[in-house]
Amino acid sequence: MFVASISGISILGVSSLMAWGIALVVLLVGFKLLLACLGVRMIPNDRVGIVEKIWSGKGSVGQGRIIALSGQAGFEARLLRGGMHFFKWPVQYRVHKVPLVTIPQGKIGYVYARDGEPLQPSQTLGRVVNSDNFQDAEAFLARKGQRGRQRAILREGVYAINLAMFYVITEDAVFHLNTGGKAEVERLVSWQRELKALEGFSPVVIGEEMSAVDPLNPDKAIVVDSIGIVTVHDGPSLSPGEIIAPSVGNDPNEDHYHNNYQDPDAFLAAGGRRGRQYVPLTDGTYFLNRWFTTVEIIPKTVVPIGHVGVVVSYYGPIGKDLSGEAFRHGERVARGERGVWEKPFGPGKYPFNTYAGQMIIVPTTNFVLHWITGKTESHRYDDNLNSIDLVTKDAYEPMLPLSVVVHIDYMKAPSVIQRFGDVKRLITQTLDPMLSAYFRDVAHKRTMLELLHERDQIQVEARGELQRRFMDFDIECVDVLIGKPDTAEAGGKIETLLEQLRLRQLSVEQVQTYDHQRKAADELKKLNEAQALAQRQTELTGSQVQIRIAENQGDADLARARKQAEQMIVTAKAETEQKILAGRGDSTKTMQVGLSEAAVLMKKISSFGDPRLYAMALVAEHLSRSAQPLVPERMFVTGANGDSPQGQGLLGQLISLLVAEKSGFALAESSGNGNGSSELKDFADRMSKEAVASMESAVALKQRN
Repeated sequence: MFVASISGISILGVSSLMAWGIALVVLLVGFKLLLACLGVRMIPNDRVGIVEKIWSGKGSVGQGRIIALSGQAGFEARLLRGGMHFFKWPVQYRVHKVPLVTIPQGKIGYVYARDGEPLQPSQTLGRVVNSDNFQDAEAFLARKGQRGRQRAILREGVYAINLAMFYVITEDAVFHLNTGGKAEVERLVSWQRELKALEGFSPVVIGEEMSAVDPLNPDKAIVVDSIGIVTVHDGPSLSPGEIIAPSVGNDPNEDHYHNNYQDPDAFLAAGGRRGRQYVPLTDGTYFLNRWFTTVEIIPKTVVPIGHVGVVVSYYGPIGKDLSGEAFRHGERVARGERGVWEKPFGPGKYPFNTYAGQMIIVPTTNFVLHWITGKTESHRYDDNLNSIDLVTKDAYEPMLPLSVVVHIDYMKAPSVIQRFGDVKRLITQTLDPMLSAYFRDVAHKRTMLELLHERDQIQVEARGELQRRFMDFDIECVDVLIGKPDTAEAGGKIETLLEQLRLRQLSVEQVQTYDHQRKAADELKKLNEAQALAQRQTELTGSQVQIRIAENQGDADLARARKQAEQMIVTAKAETEQKILAGRGDSTKTMQVGLSEAAVLMKKISSFGDPRLYAMALVAEHLSRSAQPLVPERMFVTGANGDSPQGQGLLGQLISLLVAEKSGFALAESSGNGNGSSELKDFADRMSKEAVASMESAVALKQRN
């Protein structure tokens, strides 16, 4: 019973709530109907009301018009903003509630005007008029705004726009009033898809890194920041013969500065033309109308270190040829003119418009070109070069691998490009046939062995000749490097020849090896001697010390002997002087004795009266004491000369005296000159001199002993 009563109460409560709700709804509907009958309209704050005049005594708008500006029937230009609005004739007006147009942060909105002045034949977009970002449709029409797609864009924000007058396309929605039918809606959606494909609802960001081809290695990619090439789709077209629109309105100080194509009307007022533009967009963020401009993002042109960029410009006035009258390979002009620019760009990054010209990268450091089949450098200039086929004087057919070091002066790089177009064309069309012909001529004059043995000489000759020839093309040949000639097939005639040379050289190397082994053995012997000497170094040191001791002792003995010798010399000198003095005394004594004896003898002789008698007396005395017989058994003749008394000698004289005495001659007168006493005196003097000489000889002999 309790439960049932509770259920009953619940059912009654729910029924009463529903009744109250229904009553409230009916009341609200009735209130709105009452307000509608009274001409009152409520517009939410997130919407706007587009007023449509159903009928009017002034008739409808003119042909081609949508907005009624003079009270005609049609859509009115003014909008109803959020709040309550009163009308006199509610049955005469219809209010279309549409949302506010919202452009998200960092996005762009595009506007299509359904009413306004018609476009000129050269126009694709309606010109910009001051209409408070299309929120004042009446001002737009009054200022000659044009129908169609507009040059002006909507930036981020919320806008109260009359969608009967303007259609707004954003990335997420198409704001329009459903009055144009399905075809018009489909056209708006197709425009939205096109803009999405172009990323047209976002600003253009220039300078982001992107992948690009490495100018030094075409097979390798590098990361480079970007530039934007702009194409304008509105305005006067280019003049006949022009491919790039000229630069206009890029100076901020000019009256019609378009701020990098962000102000279309200023660009056109400055004389801008439709088409691809010469001036690119550099680093930055740009809000561009993609109906007015499209942007192609390309990498900046990089000139690596050791290279220069030679510009071949397709844009600019026709300039004066600076290459001279004698140069017949094209024109070289100043920067900004059409043709090959005289001054190249150095290493760096450049916002170069590749549609307005071509920047050809030319190496200015030494680079190598290989005429070797299957070998190429990273620059790929030599990827079409092969080893040079030769025919030698002795009919060998080798393949010559060749490498050439080339240098291009950076100031002559424009001349090279002007003459050949690019470096690779220079190599394939000029250097390759020239070098091939030159080395074939060299091979025809030499045998295979000469080609192998005289490689260094051939290199020197080729370097000089190619340096002279390369100068005609404004390039420099730094060096020529010749490899080993070889045949294409294995085991050819050259291999047989080389094998013989190897055997010959092997024998020479063996002789040298034996010679080096002999020298090594000699050095080993010296090493062993040195090691043995090192092992006996202690003994050697001791012996050297002993030698020094002996030398010192010898020096001491020598000094001692010298002192003794000097002492003996002094002693001998003293003894000699003593002996000389003694000899002098003895000689003086002997002389005195001899003089005394001579005086005595003279007295004896004078006592005989005649010296001969004294001599005879002496002879007789000697004969009496002689042991020999008086009469000799044998007779002999003495004296040197029998005719001369002086030559008879002492004995002869005595005999002569005796004969003279016996014969009765007087002794004093026999000589006839009175020289008898003088002869005896001379005899005595000779005897004294002989005695003195004998004494001196004895003294000298004693001194020597």
